[in-house]
Amino acid sequence: MSREIQLQVRDMARSFSNENIRPIAQELDESEKFPHELYLQMGELGLFGICVPEDEGGPGFDTVTYALVMEELSRGYASVADQCGLIELITTLLVRHGTPQQKIEVLSDIMSAKKLVAYCISEAEAGTDVSGIRTSATKCDGGWILNGGKIWIHNAPVADLGFVLARTDPDAGHRGMSIFIVDLHAKGVSRGLKEHKMGQRASQVGALNFDSVMLPETALLGEAGRGFHMMMSVLDKGRVGIAALAVGIAQAGLEAAIEYAKERKQFNNAISEFQGIQWLLADMAKDVQAARLLTKSAAEKIDFGEDATMHCSMAKCFAGDIAVKRSSDAVQVFGGVGYIRGFEVERLYRDAKICQIYEGTNQIQRTIIARELLKSGAVP
Repeated sequence: MSREIQLQVRDMARSFSNENIRPIAQELDESEKFPHELYLQMGELGLFGICVPEDEGGPGFDTVTYALVMEELSRGYASVADQCGLIELITTLLVRHGTPQQKIEVLSDIMSAKKLVAYCISEAEAGTDVSGIRTSATKCDGGWILNGGKIWIHNAPVADLGFVLARTDPDAGHRGMSIFIVDLHAKGVSRGLKEHKMGQRASQVGALNFDSVMLPETALLGEAGRGFHMMMSVLDKGRVGIAALAVGIAQAGLEAAIEYAKERKQFNNAISEFQGIQWLLADMAKDVQAARLLTKSAAEKIDFGEDATMHCSMAKCFAGDIAVKRSSDAVQVFGGVGYIRGFEVERLYRDAKICQIYEGTNQIQRTIIARELLKSGAVP
């Protein structure tokens, strides 16, 4: 995809973010409201399912463009970007593994946000260690019977469809898991209370429980027993998405810190005149740009069909750490007022923390990086 098209899409996302997302970010944070009307607008603009091919009804953009859009949306409010990232993972799974009928039935509605989705993996005993999942799908006449429960699920309180990872063969380890498309309004499905989180508070998170939920044969996504491998196949793109989201948070903090440093006066001078503040802003800017370039590099490797795993882990780990560190620095530039609710930098600091946790903790990313280095060496 040409750089010109990438920048045009980025500028469109930036304009939408400035005009429609950033002005309501504080309200969404305080109310924890799910902004469905905003997502319907984004669906109309083609901001969901960015990489879905044109012949499947999508815009057909590449991973680099996806990362650019994620950064701009997150710069407005990370919860909104998080929805974009969730839909990108689900549509990627559908495009790669869905039957023609499954795509006809749900792909368009997911990209338009008319049907809300949840990616249902985590359980009480299965967070980082996915092998610990207990949710099961047992074969029966005409389909499957789903039992179990999921926690910390994005969109659980509001979703219409769940893409649920379940055990279909308890003795086959990783090869005994499958993914099912589940109607979350069906009999036997119940929802836990919405969690009240530290940050990204407009992202709805909660639990889902499945009590003898009857699934038709057509609910199976892809091949039985391949669920774990299908899930792993989209992790690289997912980590690029979170890296870009983290860059957007850090960029918003940098912009706010620069603006405030020019306005705030102490000792008859703007604090931007003080070397200590200047050096802090310089360090923030170089780290944000380094994270952005690392994210772009990882996205390009996905687009070129190269082995991107280590690079995606590097991008997610570095950008996540930078988002926390540099949003903290933005609070420091603001001083006491940066610690007060209602100031953007206070929210950015809270929103940043989860970037070190979800889509694989940053400790796990370091483990992956080390494993890849020891396996393949340090050649770029």
